Amino acid sequence: MTAAFLRANRRTWRSLREHRNYRIFFSGQVVSVTGTWMQNIAAAWLVLELTHSPVAVGLLMLCQFLPATVFGLFSGVLVDRLDVRKTVIVTQAASMVFAAALAGITLGGVVEPWMVYLLTGLRGISLVVDHPARQAFTFQLVGPAELPNAVALNSGLFNGTRVLGPALGGLVIAAAGPGACFLLNAVSFVAVLAALILMDTSELYPVERPEQRPTMLRGVREGLAYARGDRRVWLVLLLVLVVGTLGVNNAVILPVLAAELHAGPEVFGLLSAFFGAGALLGALTTATLGRASWRGFLAGSTGFSALMLVLAPLHTAWLCGVLLFGVGAAFTLLTANANAIVQLGTPASLRGRVLSLYLFAFAGLTPIGGLVAGWLVETGGTELSFAVAGISGLAVSAFAVRGRSAALATA
Repeated sequence: MTAAFLRANRRTWRSLREHRNYRIFFSGQVVSVTGTWMQNIAAAWLVLELTHSPVAVGLLMLCQFLPATVFGLFSGVLVDRLDVRKTVIVTQAASMVFAAALAGITLGGVVEPWMVYLLTGLRGISLVVDHPARQAFTFQLVGPAELPNAVALNSGLFNGTRVLGPALGGLVIAAAGPGACFLLNAVSFVAVLAALILMDTSELYPVERPEQRPTMLRGVREGLAYARGDRRVWLVLLLVLVVGTLGVNNAVILPVLAAELHAGPEVFGLLSAFFGAGALLGALTTATLGRASWRGFLAGSTGFSALMLVLAPLHTAWLCGVLLFGVGAAFTLLTANANAIVQLGTPASLRGRVLSLYLFAFAGLTPIGGLVAGWLVETGGTELSFAVAGISGLAVSAFAVRGRSAALATA
């Protein structure tokens, strides 16, 4: 049993062990993404302090995600045209500047809500390019053989810092105010920028570039045409679109669920932590498996949707926490496999564009999803919102199973 555990442990961390470039980039990301989560909760807290309006906090979320809705389909063309490492350096440096500006106006006592909205929107624009660029850069860091493992480890990093960052942020806000969170986030970018600069570029896996760089509109058309013509890709995009829009609205649903349970903010925090802890476990499990598969992808989507349906009628805090732990694990199983399937199945010259479609499906309709979730919660409570997410997810999962079977039958 001990030998089996050691082998599994080695498989889990394989990309970090075997690729120096990925190891230093991952280390920098741990610091930087933790700082980003600290800034996210600090910005929401600051806006609430300034306005005393939950609607104003919702507007802040709109500023953060609207750029992905408006520009998400175009960002992949830039990624396919530019050097990915240099692109990530620019986008991370831009986010550092915006965080420093937010820290300056907050600590200086001159901050107004519109300033927070503006800087959050500018950061959102930089993230539109940063997200597909970082995803595509993972391929260059580890190559095709280790990509599923690295994608799963990236998911683990995201969800681990999702638990750690808000917890640290809450402590810093209580001790020194939100401005200190913004300052710490600005400093945290030094870690990832140093990692990018210190890399041995000769060890990066080469990426084929088209002889003629795509124009913006032609590039978008080519990406859409490829996704439409590849049955695997568009089934993945469809399922991620439905789950991402209707199923992942924790910021809207979980505070209301805590209120329905007659609990306070501490229970809201615990429910969020249960989801994050489950997602971290799912990511480490996927990393240990070390391969992308349709079976894992569909198991994740079916498990996520079924658990949402089971969660709908529950009104006991500890049971909700247990179910959310399972929801988080299934969600990461779904997204890690989806990301790797899309990357491995797409030609290198189109990878950035197809990844931008994937990220658009995942987060581009977040503003609409948040509004729909809010309307469902207002109409029928969290029970209705969870039920709609579960039923829609199961329906599209069944469609994906049927579509995949049909593709294999005609292959």
